[in-house]
Amino acid sequence: MYRILHRSLCTSTQPTSTTSIKSISEDLYKEVNLKKLVDKFKKASDVDRFRKKTGIYEDTVRRLAAAKRFRWVRDILEHQKNYSDISKEGFSARLITLYGKSGMHRHAHKMFDEMPQRNCNRTVLSLNALLAAYLHSRKYDVVERLFKDLPGELSVKPDLVSYNTVIKAFCEMGSFDSAVSMLVEMEEKGVSPDLITFNTLLDGLYAKGRFEDGEKLWAQMKEKNVAPDIRSYNARLLGLAVEKKTGEAVEFVEEMKKKGVKSDLFCFNALIKGFVNEDNLVEAKKWFGEIAKSEYDPNKATFATIIPFLCEKGDMKTVIEMCKEIFNSRCLVDASLLQLVVDKLVSESMVSEAKEIVEKGKTNRYCRYKLNLPTDEKSE
Repeated sequence: MYRILHRSLCTSTQPTSTTSIKSISEDLYKEVNLKKLVDKFKKASDVDRFRKKTGIYEDTVRRLAAAKRFRWVRDILEHQKNYSDISKEGFSARLITLYGKSGMHRHAHKMFDEMPQRNCNRTVLSLNALLAAYLHSRKYDVVERLFKDLPGELSVKPDLVSYNTVIKAFCEMGSFDSAVSMLVEMEEKGVSPDLITFNTLLDGLYAKGRFEDGEKLWAQMKEKNVAPDIRSYNARLLGLAVEKKTGEAVEFVEEMKKKGVKSDLFCFNALIKGFVNEDNLVEAKKWFGEIAKSEYDPNKATFATIIPFLCEKGDMKTVIEMCKEIFNSRCLVDASLLQLVVDKLVSESMVSEAKEIVEKGKTNRYCRYKLNLPTDEKSE
């Protein structure tokens, strides 16, 4: 009877606990005062189940880091050492990663070094967390050094995540030969590359004009029976655009359709970029129009590619319509892009249209742009 009653009481209190965690999380998400956010977060950390909520940890750290409140990031993460979870590698690895995403690589490394003092094993899990911390902090050379040194010191074998991280670091450094050479080492160590491995390499090679190397890797991906996804296709599309092979790019898009791969905005932007590179105004405008037929809206990259080209070609009527679309869709673009349009309109004696864009930049409700008419400067 006691066991039945005890089980009943435990079950009845579970929803209250769940509701409590949910309400705590919602309160933290809504808190706008960052100092209060820190205090509430530290208090909430006393609850065991709260400490398992990775999402709220990441969101809170991201908000503090974005506001450059790095002292408070350290405050809430160091506070976690008060709990027994800190002796678990998974929990420590999470904190190391959070430090890294904040650009606080020294604190990440310090926490990694302290793990043995807390009787916390360091396996490939924490190694990968430290590598990721330096990657997020853009210390790519350190990622390379640690990848070479730490596995031997810790007596652990790098896994797929380790290799993907160091490959990403090499690509960010522009050391593409070193990045590609990792594939050979992976094969020697019995580690099979995955889609992330290939996409990281394809992104770097195609974008930087190493088209032939990208093509070799594309063929290798097929040999390994790794199916490309939309990111893979977009990387190759960009490569074709950079190489001014837009005819092949359009054929490639058709091939994607046949395989059931749906084009996304990056795909449209790559084609527009390709036709701009080839000085083809008609096709660039055509593919801009294709965006309207899709589920996507033009973004900052779209406008940054096509508007200067249209200005160069003197198609100011289309440029004006695009500027209206920028304001109506509340698309955030660089002020320099709008200033380019204003300057071009004035040079074409379309002063009233230029004034309209300047005024819209001042009065719109989502982002105020400080734009100047060239005639204003002359009159002063």
